[in-house]
Amino acid sequence: MGAPEHLPQIDNGLLRFLACGSVDDGKSTLIGRLLHDSKAILADTLYAIATTSQKRGLDAVDLSLLTDGLVAEREQGITIDVAYRYFSTGTRKYIVADAPGHEQYTRNMVTAASTANLAIILVDARKGVLAQTRRHSAVAHLLGIPQLVVAVNKMDLVDYDETVFERIRADYLDCARRIGIGDGRGVQFVPMSALAGDMIVERGDRLGWYDGPTLLEILEAAPGAHAESRDERFRFPVQYVCRPQRADDPALHDYRGYMGRIESGAIAVGDAVEILPAGRTTRVKDIQLGGNSLPAAGADQSVTLLLEDEIDISRGDLLVKPEGRPVPSDFLSADLCWLSEYPLDPMRRYLIRHTTREVTARLATIDYRLDIATLAQVPAVTLGMNDIARVSFRLARPLCLDRYADNRATGAFIVIDASSNDTVAAGMIV
Repeated sequence: MGAPEHLPQIDNGLLRFLACGSVDDGKSTLIGRLLHDSKAILADTLYAIATTSQKRGLDAVDLSLLTDGLVAEREQGITIDVAYRYFSTGTRKYIVADAPGHEQYTRNMVTAASTANLAIILVDARKGVLAQTRRHSAVAHLLGIPQLVVAVNKMDLVDYDETVFERIRADYLDCARRIGIGDGRGVQFVPMSALAGDMIVERGDRLGWYDGPTLLEILEAAPGAHAESRDERFRFPVQYVCRPQRADDPALHDYRGYMGRIESGAIAVGDAVEILPAGRTTRVKDIQLGGNSLPAAGADQSVTLLLEDEIDISRGDLLVKPEGRPVPSDFLSADLCWLSEYPLDPMRRYLIRHTTREVTARLATIDYRLDIATLAQVPAVTLGMNDIARVSFRLARPLCLDRYADNRATGAFIVIDASSNDTVAAGMIV
């Protein structure tokens, strides 16, 4: 069935959201139910998963197969990789990520959360708030996901008991406060049964004591990708220096342009810009997109900027407006999610990739590690896979840093093992 008829049929824009929680909480089934009940499944896809369900001896269609796309996942009945699905209703379009529930795959969840506008934290009504629930909530908070929805799933297995739901709500709010999510007023709670379809798209008739919105109604009303409060300060990391050849003489070039994506703010022809870290200033002569000139451009647009003066600019430089410029620094402090199976070596040099710039770095301090079981800040001398910690690095060359709370693009970085080229950590600057 499509979106409820009482919802206004307007376009609320794109919403990227993430479903996460402990293993077997029903994430894949929830997403499958959303796709099925909103009529976003093609007939041949539905036939394929119905056939697979019959082979497994199931009486009903296993909707989790819509997102558990890897062969290994189907064999084990768990989600290993992040599965993305795209669907739309009468009011908006969605990109949904199904993140793994097992602890060893938390690093996959970090990847999915980095672009999400909303996170659905699933909780099994029989088990309540678990360590993985706290871990995913902490990661969602650190990565700046602005909206959290706690979905208390499998209510059918506790006889749709309201007291179970209220107990889990109280436990989660206590957890949220200790993580740092404030007083929890920004968190929404929904009781549901993904298997039976209660409170997903349709309300059902077994949760009469709950008078709040269904999950789909929450998603339909949530602010989307372009409705978030954004840092309006202009940030343009240079990705590539473009020098098109002249048609009449290939040995000559038409111009020198600087290609990249505007991460925040806006720019117009004639605006003054400063090139960091060098500190030189000039003005914008032209803005090009697809061979056409634009009078102005804004956040998320990939453009080519032409400048009035010849300045030595290369990949990794940052173009900003002189007002509100970041101060280049060779020291950064950040919340770090360690992703590698090999522990952090405090004596080793790593590469930090920030926007399009890459520098060598060495760990300066580990201020504390977050104990997921107790949510306490504990001392640490190294970090293991899935650890979350407050750390600082000393950099071989300055970076132009923003706080992650101000700008999710220029406030984030990844840590790379120089010998293997593996991404070993993701960081959010504080």
